[in-house]
Formats: sequence, C-alpha cells, structure tokens
Amino acid sequence: MKNLLRWILFPVLLACNSTSTDQLDLIIFNVNLIDGTGKPAQTVSIGIKNGEISAIEPSISSASARTIDGSGKYLIPGLFDCHVHTKDFETDFPRLVHYGVTSIFIPGGGACTNRYYKAMRERGNQDTIPAPYVFHTSQHFSMEGRHPSKTYPSPDWKDGETIFYLRDTVQVEKLVNQVAKYPIQGIKLTIEDGPAPPFVERIPQEFINKVTKEASKYGMEVFAHVSDNKELEMAIHGGVQNLVHFTGVNIDQEDPHQMQLLEEFKQRDPYWVTTLMIDKSFLYPLHPEWFENKSMLPAYRYEVKELTPELAERAKIYIAVLMEEYGLTESTLKAFMVPQVNDIQFLSEQGFNMVLGTDAGNDFNFAGYSLHEEMQLFELGGMEPLDILKMGTLNAAKMMNAQDSLGSVEIGKIANMVLLDKNPLESIRNTLEINTVIKKGVVQKRLSK
Repeated sequence: MKNLLRWILFPVLLACNSTSTDQLDLIIFNVNLIDGTGKPAQTVSIGIKNGEISAIEPSISSASARTIDGSGKYLIPGLFDCHVHTKDFETDFPRLVHYGVTSIFIPGGGACTNRYYKAMRERGNQDTIPAPYVFHTSQHFSMEGRHPSKTYPSPDWKDGETIFYLRDTVQVEKLVNQVAKYPIQGIKLTIEDGPAPPFVERIPQEFINKVTKEASKYGMEVFAHVSDNKELEMAIHGGVQNLVHFTGVNIDQEDPHQMQLLEEFKQRDPYWVTTLMIDKSFLYPLHPEWFENKSMLPAYRYEVKELTPELAERAKIYIAVLMEEYGLTESTLKAFMVPQVNDIQFLSEQGFNMVLGTDAGNDFNFAGYSLHEEMQLFELGGMEPLDILKMGTLNAAKMMNAQDSLGSVEIGKIANMVLLDKNPLESIRNTLEINTVIKKGVVQKRLSK
C-alpha cells in the first residue's frame, strides 16, 4: 500500500454532481479539454471554486466569477516531473511552474537535509509564490565510496544528513525506523554502479533485501536507482517496488528469464520513472544549437557550463558507453530513443505504470523545460501524445498516491491545469505553447522570456 500523504496541507477532495454556478471563482469556457485519463479531447467549460474543480459542463455562466476564454485553446492537467533535484528551489520552483510543472518528486540529493525538505514542502503548499507541490523520498541509502557520492563528489554529501552510508545490515533497521518518522513517499535506495567509467561497486544484494524488508514494517516502499539489467534483476530479487530510472535497461522479449523476472515485478504494481533526458543531457555538449531553442528561458542559455573541449570529450565517453549498452551503430538522438521508447511502450502494454521524470538538476537537464524535452523524446521514439501526457499526469499522481486530488481534470480534484495555445495531440511539442498556468485554482505568474 502506498504511503499516505499525511503531510499535504489539503484534504482529499470529494466529487460533487452539481454546483452553484453563482459562487464560482473562475470559469474557463469553451476549451478543448484533454483531461489526463487517456480520453479523447472534448469541448467544455470548467468551473473552479476554492481551488477545486467544481463543474465540467458544456456551458457555465456565473456573474461573480473571473473568466478565461478557452476558445481554440487546449487544457491539460498540471504536469508532474517525478525525478527532480534542486540545490536552489527559490530559483528552480518558479521555473518549474513557468513550464506548467505543478508537482514534483524529489528522490534525494546533495542538499536534501530534513530541514531543506521541509522548506521545499512549505514553499510548495503556499499560494503566493509560484512553486509546485513537493513529494519526496528519504535521503539516499547508499554506501561510502559508491554512487552517488563517489561518482558525483561534493562536500554536500554528509553522512546522516543528506545521505546514509550503510555499513552493515543491523544498521539498516535503525535507519529505516529513523526516516519513517518523516513525511516521505518511501526510501531512496541507490543500487547503481555509476553513469560512466570508472564504475564503482554496486550495493550488495543483502543490503537491498534488508532495506525493503524493514521498510515494509512501516508500510513504506522503496524507490531504487538502477541503470542496467543486472541492477534491475538485483532490485527485483530484493523486493523493490519502484524504480526511478529507466535509462540503461534493455528489455529482451525473447529472453524467458527476463520475462519471468518482469512478471514477478509486475505483481507488485510497480511504478517506473523514465528519465530519458539523461541520454540527451550527455549529448548536449556536442549540440550547442540546442540552446538556441526559443522556448528555453534565456537564463538557461546563460547559466549552462561553458562548452569546453573537456565537456565534449566527456560527452563522447558517455556516448560510447551508451552505444555499447544499446548495441547501436550511430549516435543520433533518434537511435538512442527508439529502442528505449519501444521497451517502455511494451512495459506499459504489459501493465507497468510508467511515469515521466527527467533527473532535472544535473548538467544540461533543466528544471521545467526538460520535462517537455522528455515528452518530445517519447514522440521521437514513436509514442502517441495522449499516452505521453498520461505518464506525466495521472500515472504520476498515482505513484504519489495523490490520484484522488491530482493528475487529471475531473470534478472534485485540485485545479492544477495548463492552458495551451496549440493542440498537444497534434504534436507534443505544443505543450511548450503555454498560455496560462493554474495551481489550486490560482493563475500563476510566469517568468518573462
């Protein structure tokens, strides 16, 4: 059972069959609604009261309500990015909202002390400063000299504050008891050996087994970090329920052993975050033209690291590793994406809950903007926009156990919505044609471009 959201500062909202249209706060009329459930678009009017969706009808009128003309426009649910890191949320949160990201999931990070997590939650729950709702895991459960503290060295990694170094399985019991007292979605467990050479050791299997066993005692699930088939197998054998990366995994439908493992995994009703943007971020230093995209905030173009020869050389190393992993003969973006999208489509068809996430906060992976890049990668790989949107809305809300309040535009849910000037079902790129962002029924201030 998913961990209850006991810390969110809004109640579970109940659907109603009728509404007093004279008491609405906001009406979006005559809009093409893509509600996030996978249903086709329909032209309706939306009534909002006290931050929730009170009416979805062919026509609504109210003398007191503010109105937005949705004629020729398209309304989608507020977007989720389910893999975000930030060391400066005061800067990143307005950027996320600018791009229609009204909810995020943070699976640990170098800044993530309990105090920092609390500050982010509080910022997300207020209505005066643009900020997404914040869901998060515990700090990383890892080991000293492993990923991420070894592969991404930083003074921010502090044992007992931003990361927990596991030394023996007896210690695990104490640590799980400790983090269970905080408002977390589950435990972040890092199995991965690193993104590129030189690789570090993976966490031993017995630690994986112990963490999931202890977490279950508190009704918590584990969100594991894996990046290849070996680590996927370790996670499944260890009882892990959710994965926060897909990049690096290869699905072989002709391999009976892997198919049996996946069937075992599926019985847990797992959620699996995509993070295809990791591959594109590795390619960024070789493509300075990508920074000229008019949809990218100018700040991003100026803040990225200088594209030095060293960065370009590192990119080539990453690409060589990825090409070997995927068995590719060319390094185009489409060559990287098609096999992965095909695998994710297969998993989705088999009943896995696939969820959009970017790993925003790492090099060339931008808060808010890169979620749209993530969606574009799926379209490049051949997935339909309606299915892509569902991964970034309702599927994501379900992973957070927030589907009663978030993830779709339905009566009784919180009014987190994005109004677009162009049809995202014609091209997912049109999710960047943002007219208005609404969070909890309030029109959000967007950044100047």
